[in-house]
Amino acid sequence: MTTLTRVLTLFWKELLALWMDPRGRMSLLVPPLVQGLVFGYAATFDLAGVPVAVLDQDRSEPARELIARFTGARAFQEVARLTRDDEIARIIDSRRAILVLRIGQDFGRDLLAGRGAKVQLAVDGRNSNTALISVNYVASIVQDFNEAWRLAHGQGGIPARIEVRSWFNPNLESRWFFMPGLVGTITLILSTLVTALSLAREREEGTFDQLLVTPLRPIEILTGKVLPGLVVGLVGATILVLVATVWFRIPLIGSVPMLYLGTLLYLLSSVGTGLMISSFSRTQQQALLGAFLFVVPSVILSGFATPLSNMPEAVQYFTYVNPLRYFLVVARGVFLQDLTPGELWPQFWPMAVIGVVTMAIATWLFRRRLQ
Repeated sequence: MTTLTRVLTLFWKELLALWMDPRGRMSLLVPPLVQGLVFGYAATFDLAGVPVAVLDQDRSEPARELIARFTGARAFQEVARLTRDDEIARIIDSRRAILVLRIGQDFGRDLLAGRGAKVQLAVDGRNSNTALISVNYVASIVQDFNEAWRLAHGQGGIPARIEVRSWFNPNLESRWFFMPGLVGTITLILSTLVTALSLAREREEGTFDQLLVTPLRPIEILTGKVLPGLVVGLVGATILVLVATVWFRIPLIGSVPMLYLGTLLYLLSSVGTGLMISSFSRTQQQALLGAFLFVVPSVILSGFATPLSNMPEAVQYFTYVNPLRYFLVVARGVFLQDLTPGELWPQFWPMAVIGVVTMAIATWLFRRRLQ
């Protein structure tokens, strides 16, 4: 028997063994189906209904015409009309609007006089991808407005020009947005895999029964299985924070203790989920597939790469049970915004609740498997 024949025989044997096992069969069929649905509904970079606020200090006919082009565009949804400049900071800080269109008092007068009129655009740079695409949409709308104005008034030059000011990420560098998010995604993968493989490895190697006859109680066994996942997750998060701040020079302007408090709460939920997967898995292969089934939808439904507001409303409900959704707000908020503990609390308590629930379910499953 040649080497190729032996390899193919082993390959076919592994496929048959996996297919004959009902759990293995489910691991082959369910993950591609679930992930295909999630990708199809949630993973989109097309902008629709981006929240925009308008500050019209001119109230002239040209200003109303330009605003109408924004409100009539599918990409934007007007959420507020502002009356003062100091309202711009509040509405962007609260994430009620991604863009603020500010039209100054002399906009209409400058246009009618043939001078270039300024339009200021304040952009939330925390999501640099959304900000860049939104600015391009705005530029297209203003260009269409300019062409229509030239034709109607026979003027040359540029009637209106945009002045962009990006908050929290002045240069709109993508890594400022993605690196804090990677702290959450990579930590999720590390902690979930380490915990998911723990009990499955014991069962596969035949040492699980030996572990049960030791003096250790079930809760002590669970604690011993959870701690490695927490430690690995913290080490991974620390390495990623150092890479972001030291190598890529991304500013970490917020509280480091608040960042690590959020990381601990986040890890509690991820290792709890990993322990649940491990309780269901008889082999390491099943544990790996189960972890993959959990991790990929969690990343997609977290707002890591695509805005949550772009997803269908039915899909958005699933994001509320996703701990990564909350940790991304913590990581990016601490890195770029210096959020206070009071501002981080709405993200802390959901992660704590999810962690307690997942750990309780994992403990129940573990005790049930012992009976």
